[in-house]
Amino acid sequence: MNADTSTLAATDETAGPVEPIPTGRSACVIGSGFGGLALAIRLQSAGIQTTVVEARDKPGGRAYYWEREGFTFDAGPTVITDPDCLKELWALSGHDIAEDVELMPVMPFYRLAWPDGTQFDYSNDEEELFREIAQLNPADVAGYQRFLEYSEAVYEEGYVKLGHVPFLDFKSMLKAAPALAKQQAWRSVYSMVSSYVENEKLREALSFHTLLVGGNPMKTSSIYALIHKLEVDGGVWWARGGTNRLIAGMVKHFERLGGTMRLHDPVVHVHTLGKQATEVETHSGWRERFDAVASNADIMHSYKDLLSGSKRGADYSRSLSRKSFSPSLFVVHFGIEGSWPGIPHHMILFGPRYKGLLDDIYDHGVLPQDFSIYLHHPTVTDPSMAPEGMSTFYALVPVAHMGKLAVDWEEMGPLLEKRILDELERRLIPDIHSRIVTKFHYAPRDFAMDLNAHMGSAFSLEPVLTQSAWFRGHNRDDVIDNFYLVGAGTHPGAGIPGVVGSAKATAGLMIEDLAV
Repeated sequence: MNADTSTLAATDETAGPVEPIPTGRSACVIGSGFGGLALAIRLQSAGIQTTVVEARDKPGGRAYYWEREGFTFDAGPTVITDPDCLKELWALSGHDIAEDVELMPVMPFYRLAWPDGTQFDYSNDEEELFREIAQLNPADVAGYQRFLEYSEAVYEEGYVKLGHVPFLDFKSMLKAAPALAKQQAWRSVYSMVSSYVENEKLREALSFHTLLVGGNPMKTSSIYALIHKLEVDGGVWWARGGTNRLIAGMVKHFERLGGTMRLHDPVVHVHTLGKQATEVETHSGWRERFDAVASNADIMHSYKDLLSGSKRGADYSRSLSRKSFSPSLFVVHFGIEGSWPGIPHHMILFGPRYKGLLDDIYDHGVLPQDFSIYLHHPTVTDPSMAPEGMSTFYALVPVAHMGKLAVDWEEMGPLLEKRILDELERRLIPDIHSRIVTKFHYAPRDFAMDLNAHMGSAFSLEPVLTQSAWFRGHNRDDVIDNFYLVGAGTHPGAGIPGVVGSAKATAGLMIEDLAV
C-alpha cells in the first residue's frame, strides 16, 4: 500500500468510506480517552490491527463516570462541540454515529450569572443573542458582529487549516506564522474581545471559553477565539445517557471494526531499541511487540515513566518540566431531590472578581476565598441521569495545580466542597443541603493519582502561544521514529474537538509511516 492511499483511508471523508487495505501492521494506543479512541478507530478503519490498553477499569480517560444510588455522574468533559469531527469516525467505514450514540442539542449553550443578579443566555440563536447583548449594552451589538467576523477568520486559519495538521518541524511553524500574525495571535483572547465590546460582563461572556481547555483568557492566544465560531456553527450537544455513552459508542464501533480493548491493566513500560519503540509492557506482565506505539497518556507520564530508561525519555521529560501546565480542577458531584427546570444544562456563576481570580489560579498559586463555578445540570436535558424526580449536578471550580498550590486536599477537600455548596444554596438552590441524596468531590490529587496527570493538571500543557503548534508535544516523536502522541499534550490541544483533531493528525502520520 502506498503512502497516498493509506493517508486517504484515514482522512478523506468527502469521497465516502474507503475500504481498509490489509497492511499486516499492528499498533498500540496507550489510553482510551477521546483522543486515543479516535486514533484507534482511524487506524483500525485503515486496516491496521490496533490494540488499546487502558489503565482504569472503564474506558474514557478524563471522560470517566460513576454510578451511585441511581445517579450517573460524568467526570467530564460535558460540552460536546463540532459533532462533525466525531461523525467522521463512523463515516470512515460507512457507518453512522446514530447507530451507537444519540446526540441531543443543548439550548441555551450556557447561562452566565453574576453576583449582582445579571444573567446572560448565550446561544447561536442570533436574534435572541442580540437581544441579550443589547440588555447589557446596546452599542455592543455591532461590536459583537465584528468580533464574530474575527472569530470566523481565526477559525478558518487556526482550526480548518491547521487544526488537523501535524507540526513536525520549525519550518512548518514559520509557514503558518504570517496568517497567525495577521490575526494578531500574540494578543490574548480577553484583549481581543475587549477591542470589540465595551461592557465588562460581555467581555467575560465572550472570553471565558478558554478556561474549558485550561487557558487563562488574559494570556491565551486570541486564536482560541475560534471556539466561538465553532459553537455558532456546530452548536452544543449532549450524548443521551452521558458523555460516557459517547465513549461507549466509540468503543463499540472500534470493536466492530476488529479492534482490541485491554482494560484495567496499566502500561508500565514502552521498550525501545535504538530509535524504535519495540514492545509495550503492562502491570499484569502482558508484553507485546507492535510496529507503532501511540500514547494518549499524560505527556509527562509518557516520557518520564513509560519511556524511562531511554535517553529520549529522560531528555524530553526534563524539557517538559520547564514548561507551564494548565491548572487543575476541584469538582463536587451531587445528586439531589427534585427537578430543576429553571436551571439550564450549563451555567457559569461568576464570582466578584475575574482577572484577580485568574491571577490567583494561574500565577499566585493560592486558594482564594471567592471562586467562579461551572455548574453542570444534565438532567434538565436528559432525566435518565438520575432516579425519577431527582437531579444530577456537578459544580466545578478551577484551582492551581499541585506544583503551585501546596494544599492538603484530604483536609481542604471537604471544606471547599461545603463552601461551593453554600454558594449554590445562596445563589440558586435555597435548600440544597437538605435535598442532597449523595455527593463526593474530585480534587487535584485525584487527577494525579487516577490519570497520572503531571501535578494534577486537568488539561496538560497550558495553551499559550509559546506552547502551541510546533512548540507543543509533536504528534510523532522527534527521536523515536515509531512513537506518537495523541491528546491534550500534543497539537492542537485540549477539548473534544482538539484531541479528536490530534487523532486525525497523528493517524495520517502513522498510516503513512506503516505503509512503507
